[in-house]
Amino acid sequence: MMKNVLFAVVLASLALAVGCAKGGNGEGDGISVTVATTPAGLSEAGVTLSFPVTATVTGTTNTAVTWSLSGASCSGSGNPCGTLSATTGATVTYQAPSTVPANPAVVIKALSQADNLTSGVAGLTIVDITTTVAPTPVNVGQGLVQQFTAVAVPDNAPQTFSWSCSASGAACANFTSNSSGVAVYTAQDAACGNGCVIISAASTIDPNGCTNDAKACTSAKASVVATRITGSYAFHFSGFDTSNHRVAVAGAIAVTNGVISGVEDELTASGPAQYAITGGSYIPSTLNDHNSNNAGTLKLTTGAYPNQFQIVLDAEGDIQMIESDGHGTGSGEMKKSAASQFNTAAQTFVFGMTGVDANAKRIGYVGLLPLDGSGNVKTGAMFDSNDNGAASTSNAGGMYQVSASNSSIWQLTLTSAVTQHFDFYIGPGQTKNAKNPLTLYVISTDPVDSTHPALAGTIVFQDTGTTYDKTALNSDSISHLTGVDSTGSNAVVSLLAGTGDGAGNFDESFDSNNAGSIVPAATTQAPCTYTTSTGGRYVVTLFGTGTNTCTGGLPFVLYASGANRGFLLDQSSAAVMTGAMDPQTGNGAFSPAGLASTYAVATGSSATSAVVPVAANLLLTSTGIGMYNVAGTQYVGGTSLQTQTVAGAYTVMFSGTGTITLTTPAASYVIYAVDQEHFEMIDVDKAVTNPSVMFAEQ
Repeated sequence: MMKNVLFAVVLASLALAVGCAKGGNGEGDGISVTVATTPAGLSEAGVTLSFPVTATVTGTTNTAVTWSLSGASCSGSGNPCGTLSATTGATVTYQAPSTVPANPAVVIKALSQADNLTSGVAGLTIVDITTTVAPTPVNVGQGLVQQFTAVAVPDNAPQTFSWSCSASGAACANFTSNSSGVAVYTAQDAACGNGCVIISAASTIDPNGCTNDAKACTSAKASVVATRITGSYAFHFSGFDTSNHRVAVAGAIAVTNGVISGVEDELTASGPAQYAITGGSYIPSTLNDHNSNNAGTLKLTTGAYPNQFQIVLDAEGDIQMIESDGHGTGSGEMKKSAASQFNTAAQTFVFGMTGVDANAKRIGYVGLLPLDGSGNVKTGAMFDSNDNGAASTSNAGGMYQVSASNSSIWQLTLTSAVTQHFDFYIGPGQTKNAKNPLTLYVISTDPVDSTHPALAGTIVFQDTGTTYDKTALNSDSISHLTGVDSTGSNAVVSLLAGTGDGAGNFDESFDSNNAGSIVPAATTQAPCTYTTSTGGRYVVTLFGTGTNTCTGGLPFVLYASGANRGFLLDQSSAAVMTGAMDPQTGNGAFSPAGLASTYAVATGSSATSAVVPVAANLLLTSTGIGMYNVAGTQYVGGTSLQTQTVAGAYTVMFSGTGTITLTTPAASYVIYAVDQEHFEMIDVDKAVTNPSVMFAEQ
């Protein structure tokens, strides 16, 4: 699903060659010439495109320049390097050639007429106009509707397209588009797999199109399926009931020909309980919003609540969900189970859990869980906890086994100063793919008392290819954190972009919403530090505010599941900030056009009962140079589910940080991109005193 072509082009576009030669005859001393393109920073010249180039002369009253164009292929006939609209003037227009020359490198030069030794230059590379269509690959349920977006690069190419759609080699039965970057496919073709539907978009100024120049188009591939919800899933959910008591659920379902069965563990104010899932249904959205393939209602027959969810799906079929039965609020996720990956041999995991103690105060756990493959927790198991500001570290032992009553349930016993019991369910992922680690959903099964808190969270496979010393924090990462304010009744959320140097230093910038108090990303930030111990346990200072030293920071413990990835827990504050760090792919190479696609978006774990859960299908489009729009539908949870149309704009910088500003309904978010298909966002409206982290998946 990565837009590799777009990444490469954006990366190349970072290099704008601006120069000034030395003045050598006395008259040129202090004179400088800079050359800039419009848009700024453009170093890719798409064939047939034109754009302004401006020279700025300082250090003399004579600001006139003489323009020239040079390159290894420029000497041929027919202007193979393109043309300039004039040889003099502060601004000229560069016109790219109709085809890429043998040597695509071109230099535009502005020579000072006050001093013929001083000049400025802009380096360009002439490239074909290429297109990318997203999302891909994606399953589309028969009769359902899926939107696709197209983007043309380089960045100054017009975002207008000629679309095509074929299903098993024939024209699609129902496909609509116009010259914009959005098309709509309705799956009225026969069921087919392996990407049998090909959706392409060629730039309207590309005479070759996709058929004659396939390398210019990256097409989307789709399969037509009977239903998007089928097979074996694991899920977890957390929220609050109508009395504002914490609720947590973990479980597994199997869906066969639309028939749902399964089991779940539930933690409520009444204590732990286990329920059979004896039925249920999935009904796709009936809204005419071109996203019926990506949204619907999931009901689970359990005899308890929560049992109905509004869900949104990404291209891979992963499900994000919020409660929609009117009996509480909360959110969770459901993903395909990879049961065959678990317990094949000795395996080491790390975990993060959040919940409440016997006094309903916030508590968090993070730790290391080495399993021997034969039912035993190995020596070296340990965990850190923070119970309302009281932090501790413990070694642990224990055992695990599959339940005798249901093979979907695994039972875990951890022994330290206190013996604790948990059930877990095998979720998605692999043990041989560091980018997609095996994940388990865990929930405590002890009655809550002074030594047994109510906990739920995730357990993630620890990558065996990473050395867990200082070198494991060696690149860019995005962290999300959630906690409570000093009153305990309002939420605190943060997104943090960090870079470890592999030697104990950690640069960071962050955005926070502290119960309505907004802290924007710092423009300069001195390195904080991190230290290591055994098993991938780190102590790292986050939220430092110093510019020369890392002052005012908060110490966190990190249990790493891979390079630049793991679970985070603050070590001292009553905020009990919990969350995770994920490696960022593409820092320095993001662009607004690169995020154009459909996204499933939903709130993560709610820190307080006042958090309003939201699920949404967002459509991000690039409609022209500097124009990036947000549309779609969002579902707002509560005593009754609300459905709202979304409209607004977005942008993102090369680093992956950006904003989403909605006009309908009015809202402001900051976004941090993890990679080309995932970003995280938090609300930065001051009126929102109970924000949450929201996760977007393409």
